[in-house]
Amino acid sequence: MADLYEILEVSHDASMDEIKRNYRRLARECHPDANPDDPGAEARFKELAAAYEVLSDPDKRSRYDRFGSADGFDVGDPFGSGVSGLGDLFDAVFGGAGSPFGGVRRTAGGPRRGPDLEAVATIEFNDAVFGTQTDVTVRTATACEDCGGSGAEAGSSPETCTECGGSGEVRMVRQSVLGQIVTAAACRRCGGLGQTIASPCPTCGGDGCWVGDKTYTVDVPRGVDHGSTLRLTGRGAVGPRGGPPGDLYVHLQVTPHERFVREGDDLVERIPIGFAQAALGVKLPLETLDGWEDLVVPRGTQSGASFRLKGRGVPHLSGRGRGDLLVVVDVETPTKLSDEEAELLRQYALLRGEDLSAPGEGLLSKVKSVFQGG
Repeated sequence: MADLYEILEVSHDASMDEIKRNYRRLARECHPDANPDDPGAEARFKELAAAYEVLSDPDKRSRYDRFGSADGFDVGDPFGSGVSGLGDLFDAVFGGAGSPFGGVRRTAGGPRRGPDLEAVATIEFNDAVFGTQTDVTVRTATACEDCGGSGAEAGSSPETCTECGGSGEVRMVRQSVLGQIVTAAACRRCGGLGQTIASPCPTCGGDGCWVGDKTYTVDVPRGVDHGSTLRLTGRGAVGPRGGPPGDLYVHLQVTPHERFVREGDDLVERIPIGFAQAALGVKLPLETLDGWEDLVVPRGTQSGASFRLKGRGVPHLSGRGRGDLLVVVDVETPTKLSDEEAELLRQYALLRGEDLSAPGEGLLSKVKSVFQGG
């Protein structure tokens, strides 16, 4: 046998966690079920199991390190009793019942669950805030009405598969150097369903379903955002021959608002105000998502100041209450003035003691004019 450490692709001083981690990875890659076209996969998998059994046991690993051979070791089940072969070993490594790594054991037989579906729905900004209903149409598989989803012609019914006995799985037992090996695979006769149909339904051809467009009405809760996904349990495609349906996932796209920008559950709006309004204060009518309200801007407000309106934002999706509306004011400087307006501003500047020298007529220009005798 090759060096056990090389088989598991670890160094001779590797920790137990590293050995276990590499074994799990390699076992997944080399499992015969994952390599149906590779005749050497089973032998490679057995070699991994044998190497892991030795190196995962401190005493056996110590003996192997001292004598450099695995001869004489009792190479059997690397996980103890309860793993009878490759099928069970795969479950133990990757989540079967009784697995040291946890998880749920795979089930076999019976109608398979249908696939999940996805759809995209576009809604208006206000509908995302306050909730709405919207329709989505998906191409899906639904149960055949003529056979009720069984796949069998009227007057007949599916029969238990004689090859697998209804389990949907065929197991083969063989002896090897590792002991008794049990491999499991889906029954070829029934395709893993556990049932066969002697007289298929002429409408669906024995599938138990047909494919077509179907429209669902989706309840959109208030407070959703762009990119939110809603899960509709049992609204996916049905499985073959009466298999349960999957789920429908609806991805929401929210159209932007012309004035409000959403930041979490808060809304932000920027509004322009005049210089005089900022200086003297003003009460402005403001349209919120809930209607018109008065925004009081105190005198002396600076550009960029923000005002918070409590509870005028987006409802909290996961609880009660709402976010706030933040109004940011931008003080505008007039760009076109009449002669009268300009004169009034000059008088204001004189009262404030502000220098209104034209460009190029500041202190440097005045000093220059003195030297020129101006």
